[in-house]
Amino acid sequence: MTFASSTRRISATVLAAGAVVAAAALPASAHDGDHRHQQRPQVEISRVQADSPGRDDRSNRSLNGEWVEITNTTRHAVNLKGWTLKDEDGNRYRFKDIRLGGRDTIRIHTGHGRDSRTDLFQDRNDYVWDNRSDTATLRDDHGRTVDTESWGRHHRH
Repeated sequence: MTFASSTRRISATVLAAGAVVAAAALPASAHDGDHRHQQRPQVEISRVQADSPGRDDRSNRSLNGEWVEITNTTRHAVNLKGWTLKDEDGNRYRFKDIRLGGRDTIRIHTGHGRDSRTDLFQDRNDYVWDNRSDTATLRDDHGRTVDTESWGRHHRH
């Protein structure tokens, strides 16, 4: 066996081994990445306080005691302009030009208040979220459902 043919044979073996490793590893990691992406939205409903603490007396304090938190689970900012948050009865809140930073959370209160980086207000005079059973649905600016959060016994889907 000559030096040249030995070198070609070793090179071919190394290349073949590399191709086998790449073929085995790449699809698995790509598939896992897709699977994780499908399991967890980039922006999600992270918490809901449907039952305002204390008496439901429709005071602004009580109205603001019910809220929904939205969390950006990515490192990149997301503009929520045109996104909506809706309950089962059709009450809908449309986000204005709100930039939700990477890994940030924003709380959407039912009552009146001054919007800030961490809190938004629907400016409603009545409760939105049913204490016993409801579903919060978050949709993007194209109307696609991004996330839902349900509680209690559900009578509508």
